[in-house]
Amino acid sequence: MPDSMGHARVADSRVLTLPNIITLARLACLPAFLWLLFSQEDRHAAAWLLGGLGATDWVDGWVARRFNQVSELGKLLDPIADRLLFLVGVTAIWVDGSVPAWIAIATLARETLVSVVALVLGALGSRRIDVTWWGKTGTFLLMFAFPLFLAGNSDVGWADAGRVLAWMCVVPGLAIHIYSAAGYVPIARLALADGRAARASSR
Repeated sequence: MPDSMGHARVADSRVLTLPNIITLARLACLPAFLWLLFSQEDRHAAAWLLGGLGATDWVDGWVARRFNQVSELGKLLDPIADRLLFLVGVTAIWVDGSVPAWIAIATLARETLVSVVALVLGALGSRRIDVTWWGKTGTFLLMFAFPLFLAGNSDVGWADAGRVLAWMCVVPGLAIHIYSAAGYVPIARLALADGRAARASSR
């Protein structure tokens, strides 16, 4: 695919690219989030940090495309980092007790199912499956809902408003998140067929 300057975007083997550094920096903030939440018991600061990490999950991908720095490592690292931040964040807030257990369980079950299916498809030779618009929307809403639950369980003055906003995000977010998982079924079938066909033609 050409970039805005007409140059082809081809993934290369570079490691120290700006997008990869951004991705690694976001991952490096994960221990800080856990430290704020469990060691400092500062739910408000932890909520802001996790919300910021969720709000910036598009930055590394945008930088890679904008400045033609798409790399093989980045294509692998970016979705892993996003999923790890999401899973650890949800689990930590559940352990903290700031979110209803059924919401955390439903979210984690969906993520685990999608992750396992992706690994199985990859082992079977499927081509890479891009995240759908519905998947991105559901994740976006949940990445704000969980920090809001955390802030709503803190001692800040806007805690009550935080809880209301959390429910406003989590209800549609969780519904879309689960709905999007079903939407991947026909996409996965096509990706598997395409991957096997490409592998067969290269022999």
